[in-house]
Parts: sequence; C-alpha cells; structure tokens
Amino acid sequence: MATDLTPLWISLKTAGLATVVTFILGIAAAYGMLGDRQPGKSLVEAVFIAPLILPPTVVGFLLLLLFGKNGPLGKILAQFDVTIVFTWYAAVITATVVSFPLMYKTTLGAFEQVDRHLLQVAQTLGASRGEVFRRILLPLSLPGILAGTTLAFARSLGEFGATLMVAGNIPGQTQTIPMAIYFAVEAGAMGEAWLWVGIILVISLAGIMAANIWQRRYEDKIHNPQPQEHRLTVLFQNNGWENSSSHYPKLGEVEPGIQVNIQKQLAQFSLDVTFTTQGETVGLLGASGSGKTMTLRCIAGIETPTQGRIILNGRTLFDSQRNINVPSHERKVGLVLQNYALFPHLTVAQNIAFGLRHLSPQRRSLRVEEQLTLVNLEKMGDRYPHQLSGGQQQRVALARALAPEPNVLLLDEPFSALDTHLRYELEKQLLKILSGYKGFTLFVSHNLEEAYRICQKLLVLSQGKLVATGDKQAIFDRPGSVTIAQLTGCKNYSPIQVIDRHTVRALDWQCTLQTTEPVSSDQTHIGIRAHQIRFLDAGDHHQSPVNTFPGWVVWTSETPHRMTVYLKLGIPPVDTDDYHLQAEVFKEKWQILRHCPQPWSIHLEPDRLMLLTPD
Repeated sequence: MATDLTPLWISLKTAGLATVVTFILGIAAAYGMLGDRQPGKSLVEAVFIAPLILPPTVVGFLLLLLFGKNGPLGKILAQFDVTIVFTWYAAVITATVVSFPLMYKTTLGAFEQVDRHLLQVAQTLGASRGEVFRRILLPLSLPGILAGTTLAFARSLGEFGATLMVAGNIPGQTQTIPMAIYFAVEAGAMGEAWLWVGIILVISLAGIMAANIWQRRYEDKIHNPQPQEHRLTVLFQNNGWENSSSHYPKLGEVEPGIQVNIQKQLAQFSLDVTFTTQGETVGLLGASGSGKTMTLRCIAGIETPTQGRIILNGRTLFDSQRNINVPSHERKVGLVLQNYALFPHLTVAQNIAFGLRHLSPQRRSLRVEEQLTLVNLEKMGDRYPHQLSGGQQQRVALARALAPEPNVLLLDEPFSALDTHLRYELEKQLLKILSGYKGFTLFVSHNLEEAYRICQKLLVLSQGKLVATGDKQAIFDRPGSVTIAQLTGCKNYSPIQVIDRHTVRALDWQCTLQTTEPVSSDQTHIGIRAHQIRFLDAGDHHQSPVNTFPGWVVWTSETPHRMTVYLKLGIPPVDTDDYHLQAEVFKEKWQILRHCPQPWSIHLEPDRLMLLTPD
C-alpha cells in the first residue's frame, strides 16, 4: 500500500509560510530592539523569547485561549466566519510562534556584531536610516540572518506539541510529519515512522548544509574577491541608487563658519563647549576622556546635546529652545574616525561613492576618480578594505568623507592607529589636501605636536570645559593656567611665594626667580617648558644673567633625537627622585654637555617663565 505523502506537503507548506512570516517579523523585531535596552524593552524581549523556553503544551494552551471560540481573537474572527483552531492556519501560527525566538535572537546578535561606527559614518555621508539599514546593516548581517532563517525553518518543520493542541491531527489537513511519526509509532508502524524520520532529517540537514555553503561563499566573496578590470563606471551600475535632485548649499551661497554652544550631561562630568570659527583647521586638544569625541559626535548629529545650539554656514543644525535637531544624514558633515569605519562589504570605489547618490553615475564615477587621485590610490578602486594597509584605509576614509564636499570635516584622531613614519607621511598629505579644502576642519587629538603641525588655532578641553581658545602659538607661549600648561606639554611647574611684582620664590624648585611680567594676585604657579631651559658655559655665577643657578644631573632618558635631563638646582641630589626640573636638549648639544664638570650653570630666562593660575 502506497504511503500517503500529504504530511510532507503539509509540513513544507506550513513550515515554509511560517518561515516567511518569521523572517519578516524577526528582522523587524530585532531592528526595533537594537540599541540601548530600556526597562520596557526588557519586558518585550522576555515575551519574544518565552516560546523558546516554555513547554510546547503551555504555548499551545495559551494559543487556544487566544484563538479559541471564547478567546479575544477567536471572537473577532468568528464575526467574519473565520475559524483558526483545528485548521492548517493554526499549524502555521504555532510554527511561527515557536520559531520566532530563534529568528529574532539570531538576527539581533548579527545586528549587534556590526560595528556601530559604520552606521554612524553612513549617516554623516547622507544616508537615511532606511538606507543605512538596507545598504550597511542588512548586508553585513546576512550570514547571521540566514542562520536564523535556517533554524526557524527547522524548528517550524519539527513543531509537534503546540500544533497538536491547536491544530490537532487531521489527516490531509493538519497532520504534519512530526504528527505522522508520533501516530505511526503509536500504531506500531515502525517502517512508516522511520520513513518520516528519514525525510525530516534529510530536509533539515540539507537546509543547514546549504546555509553553511552559502555563508562560506559569501565570506569568500568579501575576503577573497576575484580580480576585476579597474572600471569604476561599472561599479556604480545597478546598485540601487537613484538620481536625486537633493541639493546642499554651497559654501559661497551662505555665511561661512560654525557656531557651537552646547551642553550635554555625561557620566563623569558635564560637557560645556562654546566656540565660533571660520574656514580654517582648528585643533581640539585634550586628555583622553575630556569630551573631544563627544563634541564631534554632537556636531555630526550622532549624539544629541542636552541643550544649546549648533549653526553651520548660517543653517541651524541644532537648537534646543526651538526644538530643531537636523538628522545626521542632512547635516553635510564629513567624519573620519580612529578606526576609519570603512564598509567591509563594499570596494574602495563604492566606499568613496557612498555619499554621492545625488549624482548621476557618470559624475559619480568622475568624482571617485578625482578622490582616488587626491589620496594617491588610483589603482585601488576595486579592492576591499581588508586588502589595504592601515595608511591606505585612512586615506580611503578621508577621500570618502571629502567626496560629498562637506561644509565641515571632523577628524577624530585619524592617525592614532598608525606607526610613526606613516603618521608623518599622512600628515603631510593631509596638510596638502586641507590646503585646497574650503570648509572648516575640526581636528581632534591628544598629541600637542600633531595638533600644532596641522592646525592654525587650538581649543583646549579639560573635563568637558573649554579652558583655552585661540592662536596655537599664543596658547603655547602663555597657557594661563596649570591645566592648560599640562595639556600643552609643559613638564615643569611649581607653586610660588610672591616677593614683589617681579620676584617670586619657586617653592618646589627651591630658587628665587625674576619675571618679565608682573605677578598678579590670582597667579599661584610658575612654569617653564623643558626645551626652553638653557645651559650656560662654565663661569662665575655672579657674572651670569639673572635666574642662573648651579645644577646637577640626576638622571637622563633618551629618545632618537633628544635627551631628557633631570636636574637638581642649588645642591647635589640625594637620589634619582631628588630633582627639580626636566630639560630637553638635542643629542649634539648633549655630547658636549656630558663632558662638562658639574655643577652646570642652569639659566631660566625671565621672558620664558609662565605665570599660571590654579585649576
């Protein structure tokens, strides 16, 4: 007697439809739950996951209460002469409910594995939230989504307990393969049971193997792409972009410059930044955790200030009083992060072109070629980010940020991951590129020398507050306070006792000093930079200039070009911790100094001394 194959078709029909529904709902739910978990979200997630941990009979009982003739949904459906219980629709519903948690959790895990910086940079390149999801988040999560889909299908195919309670075991209508196995064993038809077991194993294992093969091929496509002829125009065809008439104001059409006056409450301190600047490169200098990156993120629209205002080229991007908060993708802001945040599934050319969807394919191709030439990567357009060195990735990130011609370029320590030689090479290239850039550039760094080489002006940030703004040399020469002196690299400072308007006693250095500037009542410290300490020729100290003292070398440390010399003034040191000042000298000078008898004549020039206020 031929075996009735209707359980197979019923199983494939119900599992297939349930998988389609679960696929859509699971992705939507995972995307909605992505991000910070609020208490309400935790409760929702508990409901989502419940079918995975509850016994199938409990799930079936709850579905009966919901869809039964006396249940809330059952009564509503009855008004339209629709019955769910003990139909194949019930089998689809139970399969969807029990497989949904697998799809949801796997997809959510895949979404959370995607670097948040990629999504944020995509927004600054003009991509809306929907486009970020479609072009970045979804493609990078595909392997995880496929795994979730496969698990959901396998779970739907094998559902038994809840289906039996809600859909029953009606041959030809609701009898799925698990039902057929159970009742075949109950009837003693072991051969038939083995047949159905074999079929369900083949289907499930085949699905898992197919998913694994696809995942390997997908990863190979990204990590081991086939060589392609370097034709950028081809890369931009059929990529889902549509020509757009969207237009951002050109720099010449509006009042240039940026005004920032924002406050934001952070965990350790309150960020409070106010500055105005125009068409120049400004360095935002400060220690790690001082609020530099948060300031950039607020300007880019990635973070929202608690209150304040941001105006770029006459256009208000944020105003808490007027309830204005322009989305990141509409701000015309270029952003380069420390880790570059290149889209790994897109080629170099496609990365650069990501923010150019408003251009025609021909103009887009031309702009990409221009940017590749600008950063000396003309033949790298068809490569993927993982095929590039760190320096090349940094240049691609810079080209991508500049391609849409942003009104402001935000650079968040772009050289921090590079070695010293490459850093200097890219600094030179960045200076060349910025010389032709008409917008405003904000360069974040904690390295004084780096910021000094690249920027014309400095903003010095400490614990969320701007403690100094202005010309870089002026801040370097006259920092004003102990904090600014420290942040700008001053290693020597001491509390003082005021003797008269031009005379102070440096308490930590144990010496009396003459100052060029008069001492004010609020100045409590004195400082001098290490490279400004002078070593005079041996001679009578009474004939030496003011502020000249005998000094002994306590110990030294060496760099490739300089020596740091730790000095004790007045009397010989007791041990290696007994020193007053750090001086820096070139090695050529050190080769002469080291052979001179001690004590040396240490001169602290009055006009080099910096009078400082307390923090």
